[in-house]
Amino acid sequence: MTVLVLNCGSSSIKYQLIDPAGPTRLAKGIVERIGEDDGVADHAVALRRIIDELERECGPLAGLGLAAVGHRIVHGGDKFAEPTLVDDDVERVIEDLSPLAPLHNPPGLTALRLARRELPDVPHVAVFDTAFHQTLPPAAYTYALDRDLAARYGVRRYGFHGTSVSYVSRAAARLLDRDPADTNLVVLHLGNGASATAVRGGRSVDTSMGMTPLEGLVMGTRTGDIDPGALLYLHREAGLSVDDLDRLVNRSSGLLGLAGANDLREVHRLAKAGDAAAQLARELYCYRIRHYVGAYLAVLGRTHAIVFTAGVGENDSWVRSHSLGGLRHLGVEVDHVRNSFAGSRAQIISPDEADVTVLVIPTNEELEIARQASDLVTAPSS
Repeated sequence: MTVLVLNCGSSSIKYQLIDPAGPTRLAKGIVERIGEDDGVADHAVALRRIIDELERECGPLAGLGLAAVGHRIVHGGDKFAEPTLVDDDVERVIEDLSPLAPLHNPPGLTALRLARRELPDVPHVAVFDTAFHQTLPPAAYTYALDRDLAARYGVRRYGFHGTSVSYVSRAAARLLDRDPADTNLVVLHLGNGASATAVRGGRSVDTSMGMTPLEGLVMGTRTGDIDPGALLYLHREAGLSVDDLDRLVNRSSGLLGLAGANDLREVHRLAKAGDAAAQLARELYCYRIRHYVGAYLAVLGRTHAIVFTAGVGENDSWVRSHSLGGLRHLGVEVDHVRNSFAGSRAQIISPDEADVTVLVIPTNEELEIARQASDLVTAPSS
């Protein structure tokens, strides 16, 4: 039994062919620069290329026991709390939700429609980044906004990176030799996009990203938390339009706005060379993480582990140690020897005697999508 996982962006489609029972990855790849002069014409051509490449590498898809095609869809709003078998009605709801994620949902929906056309006899399953956070309590997902206006337009906290957090939470429980239902975690998904999530007993109870993936931690090009009044001020005083402000907070802020580089490796290089702006950028980056860790330790009460994952979380020992520095009085400490060797596998980087275990766990969103899709299509019908 295999699952084809498609992760579609505006100009790329990443794919993996996975046997989730193994788990075994049979193939992976990416088609980039879709719609650009030096790339393929459109998503339809890209998907056809993916299918042709898979069949060259693995043989006809009909002979591979393809159980499902799993699709990463970023925003499910409050409509989808679990992986969902796709039909025309589901497609329409995803399209209706596109204003909540205009950069993410449309390309995902494009790939979904094309894949259903190319592979009509295979079940297609949508796995939503927001679904894991549908367990947030009202006090965590509600904004203190006029309630009628908020309800009319769906303004609330949805949270993102849920597919990654779901995978990592179970992996952390295994590493701790605990039942996931009896495990409390703070999960730090740190990549170009970054978020913190409080997980109690396998369920999300608070998360730093909000209605959109903009809120919370400092990110590669996004501001994270900012006073909305600052944007109103820039609109009035600097003459920035709504579109200008959108580009500012999503594409030219964060590490890029602070240090001139959105890649932390370059920020580190600049900081070590004495660049004061880069030094402040990485200090702020870690300060914001520490701020959320402290908040979520309070939310959870007894916390069993803090988990670092994704590109920065898995590979940047400096960020890990500086993000948790000064928290020893809360039972949080990093062993600097263990931390320096962490990254390629799940491991503990805190001292044995620490009250709160600190973990590094590589995420695997594609495997999580494959497993969720497989579980859905093989579940006995009621």
